[in-house]
Amino acid sequence: MKYYNDIKSLLCGSLLLVAGASITSCTDWLDKDPESIVAEDEAFKNFRNFQGYIEEIYNLIPDKEKVNYCTAWNFGDDAVHNPEGYAHMDHQVDLGNYRNWVSNTQCWLKGGTYNGRRQSLWDNSWYCIRKCNMGIENIKSLVGTDEERDLLLGQMYFFRAWWHFEVMCYFGGMPYIDEAFGSEIPELPRLSFQECADRCAEDFERAYDLLPYDWDETLAGMQTAGKNDLRVNKFMALCYLGKCYLWAGSPLMKEFEKTKDGGVAQLLGASSNGKTYDYDVAYCKKAAETLGKALDLVKKGTVKYKLAEFRYSSIYDHERDENAESCYSDIFYTVKQSWMMPGSTEAIFRGAYPGTNSANWNCAKIFGPKVAGLVAHDNIIHHPTANLVDQYGMANGQPIYLVQNGQYVINEKAGWDPEHPYKDRDPRLYHDIVFDGFHYVLSTDALDGEQKKLEYCDLFTGGAMRAVDNASSTGYFIQKLVPHQCNEGDRWYDWDYAFQSYLPYMRLADIYLMYAEARAAIANSASDLKDRPTYCPSYSAVEAINALRDRVNSDDYPMEHVVANCMDTREHFLDEVRRERAVELAFEGFRWCDLQRWLLLTEAPYTVKYSHEFERLEDAAWFKDHDPKDAKVGNFHKEELISRRLESKHYWFPLPDKDIYLYEGFPQNPGW
Repeated sequence: MKYYNDIKSLLCGSLLLVAGASITSCTDWLDKDPESIVAEDEAFKNFRNFQGYIEEIYNLIPDKEKVNYCTAWNFGDDAVHNPEGYAHMDHQVDLGNYRNWVSNTQCWLKGGTYNGRRQSLWDNSWYCIRKCNMGIENIKSLVGTDEERDLLLGQMYFFRAWWHFEVMCYFGGMPYIDEAFGSEIPELPRLSFQECADRCAEDFERAYDLLPYDWDETLAGMQTAGKNDLRVNKFMALCYLGKCYLWAGSPLMKEFEKTKDGGVAQLLGASSNGKTYDYDVAYCKKAAETLGKALDLVKKGTVKYKLAEFRYSSIYDHERDENAESCYSDIFYTVKQSWMMPGSTEAIFRGAYPGTNSANWNCAKIFGPKVAGLVAHDNIIHHPTANLVDQYGMANGQPIYLVQNGQYVINEKAGWDPEHPYKDRDPRLYHDIVFDGFHYVLSTDALDGEQKKLEYCDLFTGGAMRAVDNASSTGYFIQKLVPHQCNEGDRWYDWDYAFQSYLPYMRLADIYLMYAEARAAIANSASDLKDRPTYCPSYSAVEAINALRDRVNSDDYPMEHVVANCMDTREHFLDEVRRERAVELAFEGFRWCDLQRWLLLTEAPYTVKYSHEFERLEDAAWFKDHDPKDAKVGNFHKEELISRRLESKHYWFPLPDKDIYLYEGFPQNPGW
């Protein structure tokens, strides 16, 4: 396998051109010299060959969950690794050691290879951007129909924007590369984030104009009818256009734009100075209009996407209701469905199919307790912080905590009882989080004596599953992305269960969340939050959040709408939207980017990761006949685990040192 040495080798010279590859298997090119050229006149001559050339781009979208063997993609305050995983990038972010990304092959920003695919956002971005530019410049060679030309161009414009945008989210504004250069490095200046976002928006708009809503309804797409779900379409371009505008209008990007110097932003001071609600109204208005248009298409049934159902006969075990047409859990993983790609009805944008049994040696085994070998493999565990668990509010719609003067303060209106901390909570808590007394192993026949003692979780302070080295330091495990049945008793990670996982880059719930945020960002008063604008007659900002709560509401697990005290001011509603993002998108890799763009990454209380400590008052036998959420506990409190001493420079990751010396107009990020 040949790895690229710097950005120059990815932007300049020749690329290997391939033709006729499938969306799931275009990998042989990786073992060849990237400076070679194979039949350029063949690659671009007809639709089939040209599409084969583009398929490689799909295959190079990093699978965040499967970078080498124990990946890390949650860099916010929402999750931690146990000590054996401290070399992973999330803990390096905790330490402020952002430079580690350059060499960390367990992190998707740089990555290594898995299943024959290079999993690197940085390297793959520049390579794929060049592929897009070469394809766009060679479209004149195509012998085909106008429809075929539009499909090809639409994909390439979309991907040129998408790769730029993903890099910008972590590294800030970049040069926007819109042509395929020769052997000399193009000395293009770095743009600010907003300037670069404008260029991305132009390409997303081009893609929107050229692509169909449904490939199956095109003559070219009919050749692969039923297999086009992963191909980019008009709705994806529209949604990413809205996201691009919202990110450009976020407080961090607005502040950087005000203080930029020579195209490179200089954030002044170590504190956001209360600017977290200060959005760029012009960009957020564009975001609201674009995302509102997308939601209106969903409401009218113009597009195939809809919120997956949250209907379970057993919410703890992710056992779906027999009458449910779709399943929330299927967004993230599938079991006994012939290795079907996760996503359900909700995933908007994903990479290529990861392959059968692709999760067995990494993501399937990094979320559960390794005590007594209860979950196979090594002792690396990725588990949630108490910070994240506290974001899951009450079933009455109230948040448990409010943030005041840099501290979490109990919301007296919530009715939360620290003696029954898991009772009457947001139903998503019971779906996503493993807590004390949880029936973890359902089939115990194959367990040995020590393992059988762990059938029910001991996650109270001093419990068997609170060991820092091979269990949980916070009092919780994650099961949103990988179900608790991936253990040595139930063995859902065995071949017979066909366990498949994939984390979508964008799903429909996020469109509701971003729309609500954009609308709040431009609101002049609280009443604006309840009004439906002309560009989205289907939803107000408040109704968009309520749509997500309606999804999880049931007789057994009720969930109320946004309460009055959370929408009496624009700022209070923004706080509630942000909390809703933390819960709905938990562990999906967005939290760091959210705290970053809101100018909260360096601010208390988001810089401290906590555990929950408490005494178990029920005896072990109690849990066999009772719901664990009803258990009474004693002395429930938080304790500090990690304090992140981050500075203003930590709002962006540093660029690789070897790249910043290429030319004067490509400088390092401030502070690095």
